[in-house]
Amino acid sequence: MNGKTQKSILVIDDDAIIRDLLNQQLSSNFYNVFEASKPSEAQKILDDNNIDLVLCDIIMNEMDGYEFCSIVRKNKKLSLIPFIFVTGDPTVGNKNKALDAGADDIIFKPVDIDDLLFKIQALLRRSDIYKNFGNKNKIEDSFIEQKAKILLVDDDKSLGMLFQYNLKKEGFLCEYMPSAVEGLKKALDFKPDLIISDIMMPEKDGFEFRRMILAEDSLKGIPFVFLTSKGEEDDILEGYDLGIADYVLKTAGPRVVVAKVTAIVKSLGKERQKAVSELQRAAGSILVKVVPDSAPKFEGFDIQQWHQTYKGIPGGDFLDYFTLDENNLAIILGDVMGKKWGAWYFAFAYAGYVRSALRVVLQNSTNLTPSIILQQVNKSVYKDAKVSEVFATLSIVILNKKERTLKYTGAGDLPILYLDRSKNEFRKLQSKGLLLGFAPEGNYEDININLNQNDCLFVVTDGIIESRNPQGEQFGAKKMSSVIKSISTTDNPMDKLKEQFQLFTSGNFEDDISLITIKAL
Repeated sequence: MNGKTQKSILVIDDDAIIRDLLNQQLSSNFYNVFEASKPSEAQKILDDNNIDLVLCDIIMNEMDGYEFCSIVRKNKKLSLIPFIFVTGDPTVGNKNKALDAGADDIIFKPVDIDDLLFKIQALLRRSDIYKNFGNKNKIEDSFIEQKAKILLVDDDKSLGMLFQYNLKKEGFLCEYMPSAVEGLKKALDFKPDLIISDIMMPEKDGFEFRRMILAEDSLKGIPFVFLTSKGEEDDILEGYDLGIADYVLKTAGPRVVVAKVTAIVKSLGKERQKAVSELQRAAGSILVKVVPDSAPKFEGFDIQQWHQTYKGIPGGDFLDYFTLDENNLAIILGDVMGKKWGAWYFAFAYAGYVRSALRVVLQNSTNLTPSIILQQVNKSVYKDAKVSEVFATLSIVILNKKERTLKYTGAGDLPILYLDRSKNEFRKLQSKGLLLGFAPEGNYEDININLNQNDCLFVVTDGIIESRNPQGEQFGAKKMSSVIKSISTTDNPMDKLKEQFQLFTSGNFEDDISLITIKAL
């Protein structure tokens, strides 16, 4: 095991042949394997052993894999454990359903062992990060939709508690206060999404409470609803003059109040979505800051790039090119953790931060070794990043047109794929460096190769590998390797790979797509 701690994997499948096959493959790659034929056996193994990752079938007799995964996720002790579904039936398994159940990924039988090992390594590495930094919950909390918070203010305690009970039952986070003064204090601390207040209250009535809220800059934008037994026209008009969102009669009963609150909360959701759309358009207008329009011209090489965002949402992938001197060009491709809607704005901002840190180091670098450059960037990010739980993969390639050489190092990235024409070989250049920002020392090493005419190299992020066809099959490392091996000396490497990828996925992608091709001329 080369001094590394052996990781334990639990395989759950009612097919003994599948269990035995996975056990052999995983054991030969130095994993400690446990087997279970049904969820009840699996639960006992999880309770009695320190399991690092679970591989679970979906269709089983006791309960299906989705139900079992949900049970595992409810156990605080097991809530962070990487969980991968394994199924032979694409009609019962898809990635969205797997993620909804709490799983991290899904693979389909017959299992491609290279893809499986890649997923396992990536998830175990991510799990180690979460264990070391204790930030998975913080990350996930920023991605999921939070329950709406409601502040209810009414001097009638029995009625207030009744409404509070019904609102909590409906899934809202509801705080109750019996007076305007106490309500204001709670609002400043609780920061509710919605305030509901009675009108007729002693000392300070609902109108005065509304004015108190409007006087606080941090509270005045919160939607405000009056709850009252009065229905006179003047009272209603006075309320709307104070900018309230709505007016509900107590006599309507708890169900009507809950329905009205639910409608208002849904309206708030639409407003948030509108804000996201505005941010999306703004981010799109400055996308050039993390992705150049095209690759540069560099004598002796044909460099091409393809970058496509997920549904037009700027994400965590970033590309850059930097001329070090007249003979050397640095090519950079990175991917910030964070997927799709929940993290795009955060990843986009962080990608810009990492790219800026790179440019500062490159502008002041006198050593053209990628590993030294990457280590300087890593230290900068590790020291200065405001949010320590964010990590990035990074590939740095330096081309030298005079010596026709390539130097490469990476931080937690996918292997660079190399088509060596002189030896008629296809190779993977695998970096062993840590994710950018994970630790002060990244253990980065250089890989050096001499390039011959028509040699091709491919630098990618995981969006291409993980995208699926309509049947749920991933493009995967095996398919990508097969396409690259088929590229002839007369083919355009970018066009060939892009064409095959789009045919396979029918043009539907699951993440940012980033690809850089380099061909020696």
